Amino acid sequence: MQPTLEQLRARYGTRYKWLVLGTVMIGTMASILSSTIVNVAVPDLSRYFTLGQERAQWVSAGFMLAMTLSMLTTPWLLLRFGLRRTYSGAILLLLFGGVVGGFSINYPMLLSMRVVEGLAAGILQPIPSIVVLRAFEPHEQGKAMGVFGFGVVLAPAIGPSVGGVLVEYFGWRSIFFVVVPFCLAVLFMVRRLLAVNSPMAGDTRPLDWKGLLLAGLGIIMLLNGMVHLHESKLQAVGLLLAAIGMLTGFVVYQLRNEGGLMNMQLFRYRQFAMGALVAFIYGAGLFGSTYLWPVYMQIALHYAPSQAGVVLLPAGIVLAVTIIMAGKLADRFSPNILVSIGLALLALSFALMAFGSRSTSYLMLMGIAIIGRVGLGFVLPALSLGAMRGVDYNMIAQGASTINFIRQLGGAIGVSLVGIVLEWRLGAQQGVTSAQQGDPVQAFNETFVLVAVLCAMAILAAWRMRPIPPAPV
Repeated sequence: MQPTLEQLRARYGTRYKWLVLGTVMIGTMASILSSTIVNVAVPDLSRYFTLGQERAQWVSAGFMLAMTLSMLTTPWLLLRFGLRRTYSGAILLLLFGGVVGGFSINYPMLLSMRVVEGLAAGILQPIPSIVVLRAFEPHEQGKAMGVFGFGVVLAPAIGPSVGGVLVEYFGWRSIFFVVVPFCLAVLFMVRRLLAVNSPMAGDTRPLDWKGLLLAGLGIIMLLNGMVHLHESKLQAVGLLLAAIGMLTGFVVYQLRNEGGLMNMQLFRYRQFAMGALVAFIYGAGLFGSTYLWPVYMQIALHYAPSQAGVVLLPAGIVLAVTIIMAGKLADRFSPNILVSIGLALLALSFALMAFGSRSTSYLMLMGIAIIGRVGLGFVLPALSLGAMRGVDYNMIAQGASTINFIRQLGGAIGVSLVGIVLEWRLGAQQGVTSAQQGDPVQAFNETFVLVAVLCAMAILAAWRMRPIPPAPV
């Protein structure tokens, strides 16, 4: 017989909430690992399946698209099935996608399994924030987010390094199997630590499938329209206009539907609205650069996959330390200050990359990556807390899910945009009649400029996240 919530709280006392946080943290680490580790294998996948950059980026963009859409269903799943069943189901789905993806025999099969992994990751992503905001007192939330962030950043820190070694010595298929031990460990912990009776379960309202369909079609058309900018301008414009229509329809439908996927009342809170804007731009810059870094190291600088992965390892360790410190600072300082500092450092690192060349040393590349990851460490704990402070308690689950959805939507668009711009600039460089004809470094430098500008733009919105002073009595 499985223990109830009351029995588990009596057994573990005050540390129970930390054990639950640890359980959901490991699952989220697995989903983030599956998201980032494949980027090191993009050049190998491109050669194996004969893909250009505009199609190869779908290995990441397809994952992120699926993640973005399924993220909207997390509040409904938690209310309908509870934390234990929702979390277990998502982990099993991630495990299935990883195992079958490793045995892919063609590109459509590979892409479909990336979509399956993305669906699972999207359900998992908002859950830790919901646990922190519901189970921890306000004065503990910064610390909890810092501890959670420390664990989560280890995945993208270690992922490229491990992925690079695996790709170099065992081929691209091996990177799909990395999630297996994580998923098995989480399923064991779920049986021991998550109660069968979740206080969130019991809501029987139907899923807003119309809203999900509108959002899904809109985002798919948007990303496909961006890809077709290289091929057929007329088709691209048609898809982009249809995407705008679908996404507008989604917003209008959510405004009229009280039980929709996204509670539009959240955007009446200024801090939440500004935090959502920051999350979108920040997601585009972050995930776009995460895709760009290992591709740049291998295609432009001709490093081996293992070297392309290891360059981010010291930065990941620094990030893990920074995020704990930033989590404590988030309990003492206004989140808009921390987020603005982090975005400025992130933009600086990408600007420095834009001045890179083949003579840039490996240690210099590591140093630039560290600057960016320090900035990332300041942003992560403060962004969710800054956006959610002041939001009604009953809207926390939807608020956390919405912030994550908007960040991932920005990430999916960012990955597509980076892949498209890079392909465009690589093509332009091949047509240059000069001594540096066909040099891909310049194309990458120009793409890094784009990412730097995106992060710099987010600072303006971040500053508007400052708390609203109380009205005079």
